[in-house]
Amino acid sequence: MNFDDNPQEAAFRKEVRSWLDANAPRQYEAGLKNSGFGHTALEGVDVMKASKDWQKKKFDAGWACLHWPKEYGGRGATPIERVIWQQEEGVYAALSSLFIIGHGMCGPTMMAYASEEHKKKYLPPLAAGEHIWCQLFSEPAGGSDLAGLRTKAEKDGDEWIVNGQKIWTSGAHYSDYGILITRTDPTVPKHKGLTMFFLDMKSPGIEIRPIKQVNGQSGFNEVYFTDVRIPDSQRLGKVGDGWSVSLTTLMNERLSIGAGMPTGFPELLDFCCRLETADGPAIDNPAVRSKLATWATRTSGLKYTAFRSISALSKGETPGPENSIGKLVAGPTMQEIAAFALDLQGEAGALLNPEQAAANARFQAMLLRSPATRVEGGTDEILRNIIAERVLGLPADIRVDKSVPFNQIPTKGR
Repeated sequence: MNFDDNPQEAAFRKEVRSWLDANAPRQYEAGLKNSGFGHTALEGVDVMKASKDWQKKKFDAGWACLHWPKEYGGRGATPIERVIWQQEEGVYAALSSLFIIGHGMCGPTMMAYASEEHKKKYLPPLAAGEHIWCQLFSEPAGGSDLAGLRTKAEKDGDEWIVNGQKIWTSGAHYSDYGILITRTDPTVPKHKGLTMFFLDMKSPGIEIRPIKQVNGQSGFNEVYFTDVRIPDSQRLGKVGDGWSVSLTTLMNERLSIGAGMPTGFPELLDFCCRLETADGPAIDNPAVRSKLATWATRTSGLKYTAFRSISALSKGETPGPENSIGKLVAGPTMQEIAAFALDLQGEAGALLNPEQAAANARFQAMLLRSPATRVEGGTDEILRNIIAERVLGLPADIRVDKSVPFNQIPTKGR
């Protein structure tokens, strides 16, 4: 594969650079570079407003959700043009992190299953950053088994009444809309009785409780549904076909997360070039250089593996299970890199105050946030199973509940 720009791509890159040079919010550049993973910290700035302002500016100029069709708020760009934009936007892309679930997961699901009327109503405001969406999938009793969910939806005329609980919902506390998977038929095997909807997160009966995380943030939430009513017109896909709909979301989720998840390697390399240890510059230490070489190779492998997905998209193909590789490798790598950086800092690695800690406590923040990357969007174990079964063609795990009606599957305490 030739990774150099062809003439059309070079012209597009020049256009992108020209627009960014004239419009990028330079006042946030230093703060964005120093922000820890999973947290965009801009001193004295309303990050929500700054993010929405930047997204709206991109939208107005035709740079938001480039690959979406124009009628839904995009540009109709090619996959490679989307990649070029992402490369050039660089650090400012952190301002779009509030929208990653909506743009990368909910939007594609809506495009595939929503009515034309709903697509034209909801997608442009999503692309413009006017609305934020979340994904209501995981449940306390389900663990990594999404199909084991218990939130139920019961038909009542032209509406559905939803009762249950979701957990680990990123951004639910500031989201305007969400996509929700429910159980509509407990008398059939667990994968067959599911149905997907989208809903207004301000609907009566929804209670959101932020979860306090070890890093002091509360990006994840518990969401409770008590007699929440959803119009049948907001159903995505057929009744009972929610598992197929959810796969569209999950494949796009792993593409969005896996292809764009940072490992922390560039930051670590820069840190090692600047850090003075008792034996001299850290970068001159053979043991440090050996570690850096390992992570440089791994990061390069992630980059070029992601290009496989880009090639598939350029041919009009749907993101496949191979996208699980990116997330499976990037998550543990980030955790390893953060732990190594703290080891290099010695006792100072325990400092959490960005004004006192080396590298503005970036690696401390990364270490505290990184375990979540190995759970969200599919645990390491689930991703290994996907790769083994669907990429390598290995025999599937034995699933004793595969053909058993959901309401007959034994549970603890039953």
